[in-house]
Amino acid sequence: MTLARPLAKALRVALIQLKSGADKQANLANASKLISEAAKNADLIVLPECFNSPYAVDQFRSYAEEIPKGETTVALSELSKQHGVYIVGGSIPELDIASNNIYNTSVVFDPKGEVIAKHRKVHLFDIDIPDGITFKESETLTGGDKATVFSVGDWGHVGLGICYDMRFPELAQIAARSPHNSFAMIYPGAFNTTTGPLHWHLLARARAVDNEVYTLLCSPARNAEGYQAYGHSLVCDPMGAIVAEAGEGQEIIYAELSPEKLASTRSSIPVNFQRRFDVYEDFVGEGKAKVSDL
Repeated sequence: MTLARPLAKALRVALIQLKSGADKQANLANASKLISEAAKNADLIVLPECFNSPYAVDQFRSYAEEIPKGETTVALSELSKQHGVYIVGGSIPELDIASNNIYNTSVVFDPKGEVIAKHRKVHLFDIDIPDGITFKESETLTGGDKATVFSVGDWGHVGLGICYDMRFPELAQIAARSPHNSFAMIYPGAFNTTTGPLHWHLLARARAVDNEVYTLLCSPARNAEGYQAYGHSLVCDPMGAIVAEAGEGQEIIYAELSPEKLASTRSSIPVNFQRRFDVYEDFVGEGKAKVSDL
């Protein structure tokens, strides 16, 4: 059996665990400084969910911007071009002028500063955990309706989700299967201090092992005010081992994604060639998924 190599060469990644507050300009300035630092040692940089605003249902609309005209998109485009890197712009509240809807949206930029992908969070975070946390994004946000896969130059393809999307394995399965054959799933996410200790590492490892991909989870740093993000941004390899992990504060973590590790995992445990769609034919089959295509 000839195995296609989904990752053509080693990819250096940096995850910026950013501490954000209520001042959007300060958040953007902080992100710019850390992106400039990370770009010295990375080909692809990831920011956290809602990095330019508070993560608060009653604040999303007041911070929302148009894409690609908004100041955050413009700033990230300039930074990716300046440093010659790919940037996965965490997520920001997006205002869609035509519908007046607000989305939780991640925008991806290539080294020329061009927008190459836009993912609107598909699964909204509506939960109610007794003695834990109640949060309902749907009070303000509208969910996206497409899976997102994008190309990272000569390296290969990557799937993209946002936070709660991680709990739904279908997005990663779509990205990992033909025709995309992605080598990684990236999830900017702001798990909290209730769900984080329970499921953050578990879900990262599960999505990695299910699909034999790298998983990259980028969280905001812990903030004493407002929503309490869990932190612990991490990179998990295709065998489920965590190869880089942050603490709770603001920091940058680095990892190198290895084509050899990916190839050896997929050749030794070839689940991607052993799927039985004849048995589970009600599953969304190859080529039938609704995938974003910028």
